[in-house]
Amino acid sequence: MTESKAYQVADWNGRSGEQWVANQTRLDAMLVAFGDAALSAAAAGEGDRVLDVGCGAGDTSRALAARVGPRGHVLGVDISAPLIDRAREAAPAGAPLAFELADAGTAALPERAFDLLFSRFGVMFFDDPAAAFAHMRGALKPAGRLAFVCWRGGAENDWVRLPMAAVADLIPLPPPPDPEAPGPFSFGDSGRVARILTDAGFVDVSIAPFDHPVPFGHGATREAAVDNAVDMAFQVGPLARLLAEQPDEIRAQAAEAVRRAFAAKPGERSVMIDGAAWIVTARNPAG
Repeated sequence: MTESKAYQVADWNGRSGEQWVANQTRLDAMLVAFGDAALSAAAAGEGDRVLDVGCGAGDTSRALAARVGPRGHVLGVDISAPLIDRAREAAPAGAPLAFELADAGTAALPERAFDLLFSRFGVMFFDDPAAAFAHMRGALKPAGRLAFVCWRGGAENDWVRLPMAAVADLIPLPPPPDPEAPGPFSFGDSGRVARILTDAGFVDVSIAPFDHPVPFGHGATREAAVDNAVDMAFQVGPLARLLAEQPDEIRAQAAEAVRRAFAAKPGERSVMIDGAAWIVTARNPAG
């Protein structure tokens, strides 16, 4: 296991996994439009067998299970034990659905078993993405389908851009990450995504932009929604990590700066911020 992968596993089985579980309702609400767009592109049908990669707390796995029905089956995999535990707890009784704690990029998968590989923001973290996708392609039936949604660049996504820019005068920001290093924006370059999938053996690769407002935070009033958005920014994401070791005075100043940034955006029950993603589809060769 590489140092990067070891960190990811430790993080998602520690703070990040616990924070995601604690904020699951708010986070799933942020992502539902993106997941729905990917589900539409995936076109899962009655009887399909589906692998949901990086399934998190199982929101998309449950949606897929409803589409494939009792003659189909969905296997959700994730590296985070807290999220897999939550997914199992939330699985409807009798649903054609199972969850495994595993890294889909390296785990033992049944050969030619699935009609569809699907992911909502779960495929941007592989150390060697071409090898990971080639490995997963081996689990697809001939002519099987791939569909996923991934973030575009951080500069296009307000859930990172807004809070980080708001505190730039208070705290030195970390240097930008290597754009190809595993992370939420490592698939921001559509050309790179196409190369990865082609190198992994997929054909008919299609990459389409998908822009949609993100409801960040929630509250019964506008003021409560802004406060909730600030709270979520402090709990989940890069700002939370940046402020983790800062003194209370800096954290208080940062909270005011982030509140002003969110208050400038529209929305009544949620702060509506910009979100930018790719909807990606491809196919396993039929031969």
